[in-house]
Amino acid sequence: MQVSVEAGEGLERKLKIQIPTETVDMQVESRLKSMLPRVKIDGFRPGKVPLKVVKQHYGAQVFQEVAGELMQNSFRDALVQENLNPAGDPSISAESFKQGEPLEFTATFEVYPDVELAPVAGIKLEKIKSSVTDADVEKMIETLRKQRSSWSEVERAAGDGDKVVIDFKGMIDGEVFDGGSADSVPVVIGSGAMIPGFEGNLKGVKAGDETTFKVNFPDDYKAEHLAGKEAEFAVTVKTVEESSLPEVDEEFAKSFGVEDGNTEKLREDIRGNMTRELENRIRTEMKNAVMDKLVEANPIDVPAAIVREEAETLQKQTAAQLPGSEQPVEAYTNDAMRRVKLGLILAEVVKTAAIQPDAEKVRERVEIMSKDYEDPEEFVRYYQSNPQLLRGIETLVMEDMVVDWIIDQAEVNETERSFDDLMNAAV
Repeated sequence: MQVSVEAGEGLERKLKIQIPTETVDMQVESRLKSMLPRVKIDGFRPGKVPLKVVKQHYGAQVFQEVAGELMQNSFRDALVQENLNPAGDPSISAESFKQGEPLEFTATFEVYPDVELAPVAGIKLEKIKSSVTDADVEKMIETLRKQRSSWSEVERAAGDGDKVVIDFKGMIDGEVFDGGSADSVPVVIGSGAMIPGFEGNLKGVKAGDETTFKVNFPDDYKAEHLAGKEAEFAVTVKTVEESSLPEVDEEFAKSFGVEDGNTEKLREDIRGNMTRELENRIRTEMKNAVMDKLVEANPIDVPAAIVREEAETLQKQTAAQLPGSEQPVEAYTNDAMRRVKLGLILAEVVKTAAIQPDAEKVRERVEIMSKDYEDPEEFVRYYQSNPQLLRGIETLVMEDMVVDWIIDQAEVNETERSFDDLMNAAV
């Protein structure tokens, strides 16, 4: 077998392979001879068909089979011989594919890049420091109270925080537009649920009032035919309601799973949940920062075939999670490219740092996750009995270990941030 390698553009490689005529003929002959005991041809007894006749009937077919197998096997052997790591399937073109001639073909494919990590010590990072304060807990309790609020009708004019139930009809240039009319719609003034300016025009209205006002749709409004246009709304007010917040008492605590109704236990539970959310957010922020720095510090070419495969995977995942949100695969190319780059860089970091899977850290991560569930022990048992789920957690733990390894060597400055600042940044 003769092999030559040509470097194409970027990561493309071309393997030109020639298999001698003698090798092909010998394997074809061997395959035909192995068929003799089984071949049935009219005019001959089973097992007595001459080799010459078998060649006439099956020679071309056997040549095709043998040639295909030789091409596959010789391609694999050539990859080992030339120390090439292919990314994706090759494109095969045959220059010579005839009986009695050498078998010549070219395999065109991409290879994985060699990744040489940039010095980690040169990376600059901001390490986040934060904690859940008593004020954060009380603010969360107020949020929970609002979620459990009750509404009652009032005769006064509507103000901030009130709920106004309305019928409305919207028009643009004097014409009613699709989706611009509805009946018995509850609108909480100040919630930001309606387009800018709409809720402000409901301040001061009373039950039974009829009013009209004009507002502009935002320039980036999702319905393009409405974006940036001025609309006039005719509104009929059905009711004005004010909210009443529940007291933070035994009944309130029980409604959130505190069996004995102890409000201090409720606060402890809320603080614990908020702390776990905060730690997850800090870990996510730090991980994203480290990943950004790694990609920035290690510019590498990535195989287009692997990027395409990753983009198709993202497309399928999005379609499964959000039915009806289908987009062309090209819409996922940038995200796919980043993921492929990170995968290659992280693999090199793991190799360089000699990072090994840590079963204890995996167990700790599962136990932390279990605290958000009603039956933590059952959650842990379920994960421990499911190897596929555990591999997913192991991947997360390995990423955390990479982040820790980078942070230990990078130039790190500590930054203080509040709970609200961090959690709002996640929205």
